[in-house]
Amino acid sequence: MSDDTTPNDIRNRNRNRTLLLLLFAMFFGSMLIAGALRFSGWRPSGTKNVGELLDPPGDVRALTPRLLSGGDYAWKAGERTWRIVVAPPADCGTECATLAREIETVWQLFGKDADDVHVLWLCPTDACAWPAGVPQPATLKLLAPDAQLRAGLPRVDDTTVAATNASASTSGRGVPAYVIDPYGFVILRYAPGFDPSGLRTDVARLVKLK
Repeated sequence: MSDDTTPNDIRNRNRNRTLLLLLFAMFFGSMLIAGALRFSGWRPSGTKNVGELLDPPGDVRALTPRLLSGGDYAWKAGERTWRIVVAPPADCGTECATLAREIETVWQLFGKDADDVHVLWLCPTDACAWPAGVPQPATLKLLAPDAQLRAGLPRVDDTTVAATNASASTSGRGVPAYVIDPYGFVILRYAPGFDPSGLRTDVARLVKLK
């Protein structure tokens, strides 16, 4: 039986084989690179959160906070409401006023999405009020003291501002803030002295997830 293969056929076959190998390498190589980046914790800058992602998240779904003015505050997952939560200590002074002013500014910057973001101020005592002289967000909820809810906020009593934080207060003290999702999971923490622009960036991205 004669072999009718010509040199041109051999060149075409080799070229097709090379092309196939290149496509294989490109496809599986990109998968390997993506996998390595994923497991190393890298994410594109446009999707990486600024606050500390809590893993596992805090779970306060079973709790029903009470409003300081009376009545319950329900999580209501179906309404897709996100919460910025602050639980100040009883002896909170200028650091609370500073944080309240920053959070009010952040809330205003949400614009048309601001109604989808509640600001929860977890009072340390019944004699609690939003800091005087600071405008109140329209969605502000003053919550009655709740030891269980407070315990569900990781490291809530850590009020020390890190020396490397550019927003550090002169007193060296601050108050952490948290983000709770529509279902009642505490998903993000912002250390004392945090930059409020990072909170705005994270929550603005989250409210778009409808």
